[in-house]
Amino acid sequence: MIRIIIKITLGFLLLISSFIVKAQTFQGKAIYQTKMQMSADFKKRMDTTKIPDERKAFIMQMIKKRMERVYELDFNAKASIYKEEKSLVAPSENERFNRSSNDVLFTDIKNKTFVNKKETFGKVFLIKDSLSTYDWKLEKETKMIGKYLCLKATTEKVVKNRMSRFRSSSKKEKTDSTTVKTPKKTKITAWYTPEIPVASGPKDFYGLPGLILQVDAGNMQYLCTKIVLNPKDKIEITASKKGKEISQEAYNKIVAKKVKEMREMYKNKRKKGDGTFGRHRH
Repeated sequence: MIRIIIKITLGFLLLISSFIVKAQTFQGKAIYQTKMQMSADFKKRMDTTKIPDERKAFIMQMIKKRMERVYELDFNAKASIYKEEKSLVAPSENERFNRSSNDVLFTDIKNKTFVNKKETFGKVFLIKDSLSTYDWKLEKETKMIGKYLCLKATTEKVVKNRMSRFRSSSKKEKTDSTTVKTPKKTKITAWYTPEIPVASGPKDFYGLPGLILQVDAGNMQYLCTKIVLNPKDKIEITASKKGKEISQEAYNKIVAKKVKEMREMYKNKRKKGDGTFGRHRH
């Protein structure tokens, strides 16, 4: 009787061990396509400019194409790496504006931290900080994305665009003492699948009980187009180590300072009559 109990106990322990090993070695790859819709405010601002209509259409098309990119997310139960998929096609003269990014975002889901490797102004930075939190509301609505049943989740969050984030602080808006500016929040809708039980997603979206396959945040969309579970070619999901370690706030200050310097340099050239931006050559 004792031998039977020992055998059953050993068998149970082996079964639990195999589940733990599988969970630790589980890995997947998801491919995401990003798309951007031009906001009504941006279109309105473009309409007020004196730029010729053909030039406006070209600028809007370039901006839209700039945001239509392909990213890959390598993930396991604890962490993920998000980076742009490299194109094998050499960019043409008109596509230099659409060059790919070398950023690599490592997300530690377990410890709620991230390391973002960014190449900026010829330097490599390792931005290390805590992950933002999302107050997700789980909805009852469902839909299919590929072969996966997905559930809906929504939240709201203040999302700053690049221009407002690094806008010069010298131009302060005049408001009376009773005016309190409320940050504008962006509605975020995510679709996740419990069939892949990891809390990862595209970009810095995470925290749902299943892999996020689609995100609609303002005028941006992230849509998963392909999933490979336990691929043959495994990669090590770890943070980048080469670069200057810095916090997100400190990095933002460096970029804001550099942008301000470039803006002042451009203004000085214009004053001296050396600026050629926006001029037509005959």
